[in-house]
Amino acid sequence: MSKVLPPKPRSLNQKTQITVVASRYNSEFTDALVENTQEELAELIPNGNIQVVHVPGAFEIPATVEALIRQHQPACVICLGLIIRGQTAHGDMIAESVTKTLQTVAVAHALPVINEVLLVDDEKQAYARCIGSKINRGREAARAAADILNTFQQIKRNTTRFLPKNV
Repeated sequence: MSKVLPPKPRSLNQKTQITVVASRYNSEFTDALVENTQEELAELIPNGNIQVVHVPGAFEIPATVEALIRQHQPACVICLGLIIRGQTAHGDMIAESVTKTLQTVAVAHALPVINEVLLVDDEKQAYARCIGSKINRGREAARAAADILNTFQQIKRNTTRFLPKNV
């Protein structure tokens, strides 16, 4: 697990639709994730059109992402949530289910889906990752989005250069 934020990627200057799907559960932390993500996106993708959709909890994120991709076709989806482990395996099961489903959706649609649905042991870890500045996962999500959008643009440019004109 990284202990510092990754370096800032190259800024993306084209108009881009990015959708953030965020859980309302543990809102003290998830609201901070959303705010940090939006601030970083505004800097990295100044022409971005950022839509934020709130859902009740982490479990509802994958179905919402699927519906948004089908209906609105964003260039990228950023998923934000926080699960604090309890005394049972419930949190681990939710986190694993969300992660696997988001990966399946991303691959099925060949669309970047950034997963920052965090599973933490306690509120101290939640604070460090959602509110703190050193390993803030909201800022990290925005950086990952900008980086992968740049990669997808490069793939598109390179692919179209080699395809026959009638394809």
